[in-house]
Amino acid sequence: MNYSVTVLPGDGVGPEVIAEATKVLKAVEGQFGHSFDLSYGSVGGNAIDSHGTALPDETAELCENTGAILFGAVGGPKWDDPSAAVRPEDGILAIRKMLGLFANLRPVRVYPELINSSPIKPHLLEGVDMVVVRELTGGLYFATPKRRWQTSRGRRGVDTLRYTEAEIARIVRAGFELAMGRRKLLTSVDKANVLESSRLWREIADEVSADYPDVELEHVLVDNAAMQLIRNPAHFDVIVAENTFGDILTDEASVLSGSMGMLPSASLAGLPGSSGRRRRRAVSLYEPIHGTAPDIAGQGVANPIGAILSMALMLRYSFGLEDEARAVEDAVSGVLAEGYRTPDIAGDSGDIVSTTELGGVIAGRI
Repeated sequence: MNYSVTVLPGDGVGPEVIAEATKVLKAVEGQFGHSFDLSYGSVGGNAIDSHGTALPDETAELCENTGAILFGAVGGPKWDDPSAAVRPEDGILAIRKMLGLFANLRPVRVYPELINSSPIKPHLLEGVDMVVVRELTGGLYFATPKRRWQTSRGRRGVDTLRYTEAEIARIVRAGFELAMGRRKLLTSVDKANVLESSRLWREIADEVSADYPDVELEHVLVDNAAMQLIRNPAHFDVIVAENTFGDILTDEASVLSGSMGMLPSASLAGLPGSSGRRRRRAVSLYEPIHGTAPDIAGQGVANPIGAILSMALMLRYSFGLEDEARAVEDAVSGVLAEGYRTPDIAGDSGDIVSTTELGGVIAGRI
């Protein structure tokens, strides 16, 4: 089979980790007899430098006419001027809106070999295996009014937290669909004791739950959820949250795995097989959750596992290649069991290798 993939390496360590993800993808190609046609585009800071925009028209066209998107990271100190008219993050936000990528899946798994790499006590990490479903195209990041202005009494700024019934229902339903194939526990995170948008969120979650009688639904306030992620992380199965809450909680959850460099993500326009709710020809985007890490860019020490596991999610969700996705995930597990480490997950043991060396070892196990 032939599959088309648009590759957007981005800035900082993005190109380094994406190079290893495509290296492993080529190993999958050779082992399983597929053909992956890779097309490359610029996005983020490098696109601002070369095109004056974070998402050039030619990149947007690549994204709209592909089977899936493999994305690195965007941003960095060079483009951090808060008064700039164009910012690197505008590129990824525009892609999410353009493709309707409302559901961001972030699996969080603690590998037994890395249990001492986390600052959390080891006994709390046993059995941790969850998925956070983050709403991706609404809330504070997109709603209006959104602006800054000067008054006679000083500077002011406003962001708007707005959600519609349809937006809430579809992301909550995605959480239920995932929970059906797991432990059948859905934790809905909100701030219903304060926010009207959260009260609506909770009400709609209860209504949608009637379609999923086999799934237990629990409501947890976001501040309590942040605490319980550290105190009792093994309790969680699937967590669903609005955009800002989901962003913060998944960065916190990366501590459980030992490093933000370990975590993949999938941004989808719906879940395959979810009662036809996904668009017939949806293009999804896959990226590690970490940023550009400018402090280590170019040093060959970035952890490529988050990008490689994101590619595995691409094989599973965009192309339906379950065996191939499991082969990649098993290769990562095997390499970690053998003791290979990048510095961020080295802890007090392991064989420290470079970004390219770790990618090569994983590719060699496919």
